[in-house]
Amino acid sequence: MTGKKFLLADSRIFFIKKTKMTKADIKHKLLESHEHFIAAIDSLNEDEFLYAPPGKWNAGQQLDHIHRSVYTLSVGMKFPKVLLKIFFGKANRESRTYDQLVERYIQRLSGGGRANGRFVPKAILFSQKQKSIKKLFTAVAQLYKHVDHYTEQDLDKYILPYPLMGKLTVREMMLFTIYHAQHHQRLTLKNLELKYK
Repeated sequence: MTGKKFLLADSRIFFIKKTKMTKADIKHKLLESHEHFIAAIDSLNEDEFLYAPPGKWNAGQQLDHIHRSVYTLSVGMKFPKVLLKIFFGKANRESRTYDQLVERYIQRLSGGGRANGRFVPKAILFSQKQKSIKKLFTAVAQLYKHVDHYTEQDLDKYILPYPLMGKLTVREMMLFTIYHAQHHQRLTLKNLELKYK
């Protein structure tokens, strides 16, 4: 499809309100951000899905990376809270805001931070796209359910490790997960804009 344009303004990326998000807000935005990410990936033809500028991930790898991140968090949140406290301790500060988390993440990326270990995506064939999308939907649905096991206070009390960001409260982890899908949607569309220049 020559001449196809991928405009960032049309990518259905949304903004988060700056006030503290409640558990209900978080659950809503969690679904919304991942639905938008999946819709963007699902709209791609084979050539677009597999395209990547040199040294960058293609859309299939972006999809796999988001699945790996959501799935890992979902598994972590299944653990009894007492084990989270034993393994990781508990928060000794207030949860950061969404804007603070995004700023911290961007600083880490600017400082050379990259995905490593289990978060590095594998190659996904176009024929695996629908199966991979279904896996992400399932992981997001499971994570959505796990949030229900946490009170508003629990979200700020328990912490989980994130390789690039250090220890985050569960609320911060959820806010980051919302942003993470948006970030990788932006990267995917930005890469495709380069393809059609």
